[in-house]
Amino acid sequence: MLLAAVLVTGGAWLWVAFAAPAQGMAWYGVAAAVLLSAAVAVAAYQAQGRRRLRARVAALDAEAARLVDEVFPAVVRRLREGESAETALAAAPDPAGGAHQRAAHILAHEIVAAYRGGVGVMEAEATRMAEETLPAAVEKLRGGSSADTALAAVPIPANDAHQRILELMVRQVADGQRRRAAAMASCANAAGRVQALTTSMAAELRDMQHRHGDDPDVFGDLLTLDHINAQAGRLADSIALLSGARSGRRWTKPIVMESILRGAMGRISAYQRVELHCTTDVAVVGYAAEGVMHVLAELMDNATSFSPPAERVHVYVEEVMAGLEVIIEDGGIGMNEAARHRAEEAVSAEPLDLTELPGTRLGLAVVGRLARKHDLTVSFRRSSRGGTRVEVIIPRPLLTEARRESGSDAGRTAPAPAAASGEQATETVTETTAGGLPKRPKGKSFAAPGGDTGVRDRPARPRVDPGARFGAFRAAGRVRRTESEDAPQTEEGR
Repeated sequence: MLLAAVLVTGGAWLWVAFAAPAQGMAWYGVAAAVLLSAAVAVAAYQAQGRRRLRARVAALDAEAARLVDEVFPAVVRRLREGESAETALAAAPDPAGGAHQRAAHILAHEIVAAYRGGVGVMEAEATRMAEETLPAAVEKLRGGSSADTALAAVPIPANDAHQRILELMVRQVADGQRRRAAAMASCANAAGRVQALTTSMAAELRDMQHRHGDDPDVFGDLLTLDHINAQAGRLADSIALLSGARSGRRWTKPIVMESILRGAMGRISAYQRVELHCTTDVAVVGYAAEGVMHVLAELMDNATSFSPPAERVHVYVEEVMAGLEVIIEDGGIGMNEAARHRAEEAVSAEPLDLTELPGTRLGLAVVGRLARKHDLTVSFRRSSRGGTRVEVIIPRPLLTEARRESGSDAGRTAPAPAAASGEQATETVTETTAGGLPKRPKGKSFAAPGGDTGVRDRPARPRVDPGARFGAFRAAGRVRRTESEDAPQTEEGR
């Protein structure tokens, strides 16, 4: 551009010089030389400036390349290793230009901010998944839903890794639930078989008691076996209840409270140490009688097991505004605060996790299951006798008046006319337990109140003193306890 200007200007001056008069030619030559020198100087200066500019651009390009190839990767690498922005910038190669230094600082801090923001989002999502999503999915699984149904019912995390974690955990929990259900079903099935065996054994023992009732020694042994069988039946019922099944016994009519207590006593080993103080004639409705009896049996067994062998266990019954209160009080070593807290948790209204329950406190787990089922209130206190005081409140909806036996019912137990042979009289026998509960003959079911009992007439055996029979039972029980009874257990096993 400058060359073109010089050529044009020079050509113009040459034309002017040739066209001008002769006396002005010298001046025109001087002016042309000056202009030409100025043009050359300007052209040289601009050429040097362009060279410097190209060198600066090349240096900037090299610095930018170094910034991209060395500085930025070094900063990012150190940031990923967990270093702060300042530490990463100080350890990275130092950019030459101030602008490049600012760019490196901006990049480092922006990366840190973005990383922290991303981590915050992921932490919030992980927290939401742990505190809301997973519990909701597990609740669905416990309610019987499949893994796919549970996953469809909960919000899915946006992060792919969190999605995979959620799906894996839900499917693992679902698999564990299936295994647990199968194990519980197996336990319930086994408990049901044992329940059937104990029921059959009880019927056989009662038949043998009829056949050998005239021999006090044999009769005492049979009563002892019946007592052991009753304890085995209670254990089978406990396993069934913990496995989600139900008790093997059913009652179709109300049972008076004293019979409930004596039935509970008959299911524990040290029944002779239990003293009853019951004057009420209130009865428990039939559908709840077995559950109440089982609860009291477990608590009586605890009281006798965790108190000295010579100590008596006292059971009191009192009518209160809420219903009927049963107090079981022992003179054992008592429960410390931690043990009492664990016992309260075991019988609380909250569903109990059997996986967290020590094997030595299964009785309290059974009490808790039955207490929740029948709305019983069970609490533990320090006894004034030094041991533990357990209070059980039976709510009023489970209580009723005891049914009175009609005249026709009482007449069934009267002796029948003598046999035609005259050698042996017959009588209609309606058996009862020590607590007054009817005994079901083998192959028969309990009749409704006022109906036919379905008990066969059988030849009357020679009368044996009832005191001698019970004495034989007590003597056999004393021998068995003397051989097997140990010192009271510690409260840790309650």
